Amino acid sequence: MMNREHTLGFPDGFVWGTATASYQIEGAVTVGGRQPSIWDTFSRRPGAVHNGDTGDIADDHYHRYREDVGLLADLGVTHYRFSLAWPRLQPDGKGAINADGLDFYTRLVDELLAHGIQPWVTLYHWDLPQALEDAGGWPVRDTAERFAEYAAMTHEKLHDTIAHWTTLNEPWCSAFLGYAAGAHAPGRTEPAAALAAAHHLMLGHGLAVAAMRAQDSSSQLGITLNLTPVSPATEDPADVDAARRVDAVSNRLFLDSLFRGHYPDDLPADVAAISDFGFAQDGDAAVIAAPIDFLGVNYYFREFVRAGTGAPAADPHARAWVGSTDVEPVRTDLPTTAMGWEIDPSGLSDVLTWVHRDYGPVPIYVTENGAAFDDVRDEDGAIRDNDRISFLDSHFRATLQAVEDGADVRGYFVWTLLDNFEWAYGYDKRFGLIHVDYATQARTPKDSARWFAEVTRRNGLAEPLEVR
Repeated sequence: MMNREHTLGFPDGFVWGTATASYQIEGAVTVGGRQPSIWDTFSRRPGAVHNGDTGDIADDHYHRYREDVGLLADLGVTHYRFSLAWPRLQPDGKGAINADGLDFYTRLVDELLAHGIQPWVTLYHWDLPQALEDAGGWPVRDTAERFAEYAAMTHEKLHDTIAHWTTLNEPWCSAFLGYAAGAHAPGRTEPAAALAAAHHLMLGHGLAVAAMRAQDSSSQLGITLNLTPVSPATEDPADVDAARRVDAVSNRLFLDSLFRGHYPDDLPADVAAISDFGFAQDGDAAVIAAPIDFLGVNYYFREFVRAGTGAPAADPHARAWVGSTDVEPVRTDLPTTAMGWEIDPSGLSDVLTWVHRDYGPVPIYVTENGAAFDDVRDEDGAIRDNDRISFLDSHFRATLQAVEDGADVRGYFVWTLLDNFEWAYGYDKRFGLIHVDYATQARTPKDSARWFAEVTRRNGLAEPLEVR
């Protein structure tokens, strides 16, 4: 398979893991008192999800978690990042913790620990209880307060066995794909509501950090942002300004509020025709900027943009650039994944060093990175996904470059363990290290899984990479 004459090593104690999300893998959406989430509702909207797919069964992880933990152990990972389903733990988004939901996650954590794998939980990966959306969703302040209550109640029950707690996964997606572009649940197209949602997501994060910190000062608390380097397509001033505007609403809105205690200075003017930020109250900025123990960074691609013609762009991501929906994404000649995302590992090293330089020092974990490809099963049943191996190898090397450049990167979670429900793409896109036959739920490790297991066990990369 590969030449092992030389190894590029990662720092001692480097965290290796995979990441998943509750709605994408668990299934069992009506079991044990779980109530609907916004994704249960959205996936039933005609045309919202490819092929009308839903997460009703997904990977049936709820019933097959022991098998899946065994697969994790085979990968040699030190940690497993998974999300807790809010509507499983607190079905209506308020009130007491649901005992059946708590029991499921307690059993999952116990199984992980029995295999020597540390659990790393995300409190919110997009599955808002539908009852809270019916009451206004993230655009209303009460949802932030309900989230902090849910976080505190869950942390109080589980903090003895879970050290690392991520409040939110990719609040940009929740706010802007969900409430501006309409491409994700709840499928609303209200730019002003999206800005309010972004604020209340970050407020909920800060309130949750304060509540959990008060319960156990030893818990490691953080947040995960999807960060995308944004570059102008040309040096034309209009293109440069387009990149600045997209960067403000995509990246700096979240980074500046977390680490500088205010929103980007240039953002209010960009969105002045949409919102006056009247949803922000005195004291909110300090709550949002509560100190965190780590920052999770999700990276998938780099953006090149240019000034548009004035008409809203057709691309869903462009529609999510509130205040800049005229800006157009520009393609380059780089190869792409099955998602159509350009493969640019240099963007990962760039974003890691940028965060360290401009917002550090803060421990950083790559909490998601991976790729969907059109996996093909060979006649012998094997899935020889060399394209995924090459993708991961190049991004691991980009991370090592960032470490060498001084970034405090402490771990890497591959997206994802299992092929699963890929949001609006349904089951059409496969990101997993493990192939899932959705008709039978049979799991088959791909070649990338075996390759990744060698990486984790040597804590490094073979030099040079050779795959067949």
